[in-house]
Amino acid sequence: MPGPLSHVRVLDLSRIMAGPWAGQVLADLGADVIKVERAEAGDDTRKWGPPYLADTDGAETAESGYYLSVNRGKRSIELDLSSPEGQEIVRELAKKSDILLENFKVGGLARFGLGPDDLRALNPRLIYCSITGFGTSGPRAKDVAYDFMIQALGGLMSVTGGPDGEPGGGPQKVGVPIIDIMTGMYAAVGVLAALARRAETGEGDFVDIAMLDVSAALLANQAMNYLVSGKVPVRRGNKHPNIQPQDVFPVADGHIVLAVGNDEQFVRFCEAIGRPELSGDPRFATNRARVDNLDDLIPQIETELAKRTGDEWVAIFGRAQVPCGPLNTIDRVFDDPQIRHREMLRDIPHPLSGTVKQVVSPLRFSEAPLAFDRPPPLLGEHTKEVLEALGLGS
Repeated sequence: MPGPLSHVRVLDLSRIMAGPWAGQVLADLGADVIKVERAEAGDDTRKWGPPYLADTDGAETAESGYYLSVNRGKRSIELDLSSPEGQEIVRELAKKSDILLENFKVGGLARFGLGPDDLRALNPRLIYCSITGFGTSGPRAKDVAYDFMIQALGGLMSVTGGPDGEPGGGPQKVGVPIIDIMTGMYAAVGVLAALARRAETGEGDFVDIAMLDVSAALLANQAMNYLVSGKVPVRRGNKHPNIQPQDVFPVADGHIVLAVGNDEQFVRFCEAIGRPELSGDPRFATNRARVDNLDDLIPQIETELAKRTGDEWVAIFGRAQVPCGPLNTIDRVFDDPQIRHREMLRDIPHPLSGTVKQVVSPLRFSEAPLAFDRPPPLLGEHTKEVLEALGLGS
C-alpha cells in the first residue's frame, strides 16, 4: 500500500471513537491496521444507529454511520480475548506488530496476560498505547468515561454556549465528539513520536493517553486567559474572548461569520462596509480597544451588515481580504467548490453497498500519496486472511 507508514503494522484492540480514530489516522497513512473485535458482537459503534448503510437493493445493513466514520482502511478479525486461544493469537500478533492501540479499563488486558509489560516482554520494539478516560494512575484511573462527560468535567462546556440569561443561553457540548477525536489525534502523534525514537534506540515505549488530560490541554487560550488574569472565563456565545470583531452577525437573509484577525484587516473591513471612520476612532483603532468597547462597536457593525445578503457580503469581504464565511449546513460543506477540488469526499468500493462515501484524510504528501481503497471492514471480514498470512491458522 502507498503512504508513508506502509511499512508499519498496527494491532488495534480499541473500540468506540478515540482509539479507532487513531487507528484510522494510521491506516490512512498506509499502515496495516488489524482491528480486533469481540466475537459476534464487534465494536460497540456498529450498533450506534440509525442511520445504517443501505445495500445495493436499498435494504438496511448492520453497518452504522458512526462505525463507518472511524474504521476506514482496517482489517477486522474476531477474537474472544477471554479464551486462551484468543489471548495466544493476540500475543502472536503483538510479536509481529509495531504499534498496539487499546482502550480497555485500566488493568483490563493485564488480567489476560496482555498488558504492556507482558507484550513488550515478547516484543521489546512494540509501542503500546493505552487510551483511557483518566490515565493509568491517579484517584480516578479506574473510572469509566465518555466524551460528553469529559467535555463537562474538563471545562470545555463552561466556555461553550450562550451566556446565562440570554435566549438559548447555557452550557453546550461541541457538535462532534471533540475530546474523543483529539484524544485519537494525540494518540496518533504519540505513537508516531515513539516510532521515530525507536528508529534511533531500537526500543519501543508505553504511551499513556487520558481523555481528561486532553480536555485540559484543549482549553488552550482560555486556560491561559485564566492563568494570566485570575479571571474564570465564561460562555460568550460566538464572541471570541480575545480578538474582535469575531462573531456571528445577522445579514439581510440570515447570518454570516466574521473573523477579523488584526488591525490591518479591521481597516479593510471598515472600508468594505462603508464606515472607514470606525477604524480611526480611538475606541476601535486597536484590537484591545475593540475588545474593551465591544458593546459600542457591535450595533454599528450590525446596522451596516443588515443592508445586504450573506452572499453579497461574502463576495465583498473576499475582495477586501477580510475573513468571512456563510454558516454552511453539512450538505453545503460537501458542495463547496474548494472541498470538491480537494477531493475530501470520496466513494470507496464496499462489499455490501457497492460503494460507501468517506470523508478522507486532510493530509497530502507529494512523495508518498495516500490511497483510500479499503472501506471500513465487515465484522471479522479478514480473520482467515490475517491469521493464515501470519502463520497462525484459521
